[in-house]
Amino acid sequence: MKTVTETVASKMSGYVAVLITFLLVGVNAYLIYYMAENRMPVYLWVEIPLAIVTLLFPAGLFVVQPNEARVLVLFGKYIGSVRDAGFWYANPFAIKRHVSLRIRNFNSEKIKVNDLQGNPVEIAAVVVWQVVDSARALFDVDHYENFVAIQSETAIRALASEYPYDAEEEVPSLRARPQEIAERMQHQVQARLEIAGVEVRDARISHLAYSPEIAQTMLRRQQAEAVIAARRRIVEGAVGMVDQALRMLSEKKIVELDQEKKATMVNNLMVALVSESQAQPVINTGTLYQ
Repeated sequence: MKTVTETVASKMSGYVAVLITFLLVGVNAYLIYYMAENRMPVYLWVEIPLAIVTLLFPAGLFVVQPNEARVLVLFGKYIGSVRDAGFWYANPFAIKRHVSLRIRNFNSEKIKVNDLQGNPVEIAAVVVWQVVDSARALFDVDHYENFVAIQSETAIRALASEYPYDAEEEVPSLRARPQEIAERMQHQVQARLEIAGVEVRDARISHLAYSPEIAQTMLRRQQAEAVIAARRRIVEGAVGMVDQALRMLSEKKIVELDQEKKATMVNNLMVALVSESQAQPVINTGTLYQ
């Protein structure tokens, strides 16, 4: 396939073209009046072509608004684009097709797809895009707006299958790494839309959830994983506190503990620190001998 790249079309100020149009109309009127007054029809060979030129000349006038382009096509051949806002004149036989250069949003529908672990999830995204090459948008793809929509959804599906919905902290996931996922999505969408002369300004997930059929089960799983992670953190903290307590007792020589007493102390401290219920201290006041 031959790729068409945007070029600048030849143009003229529309105001100058309007003056030329009025001049042509005046010349036509004067020539018709002169032939009628002097009964000289021999000038028809001049008047007829001049009248045709006068009728066709205004067809080259067109207006370009800010952030839009006009793509000029002459008898099936691309002859350039006009991006400058204003009132312009170009070849009257050229077709002047409008292309918006404004920034636009594409809001995808909720797509059901399997993540890396095979879990069905619902995902949707917002893609911010803009046409940067009007020629490629019109001639390299068919209906570039539909092309943007389809390719964006394809990139979203591909991205969702590369990551798990949720994972451990050190493993990238759709839920835990939003900035990384957004950058990855923008790169994938841009790679697919490059051929259409479209630049992707931003791409972010707008909706992410487990599919309804497994949502409750995965919620319980997440709760269980959260409880296990919390328990692990509590145990790690308790072990550190017990180790620090034993070292401080030993360094400051507050009390001498043999291995059995250390084991008892560790057991008591771990129970007090890890237990969910509030610890009830028992004060030992000594041993009563009779």
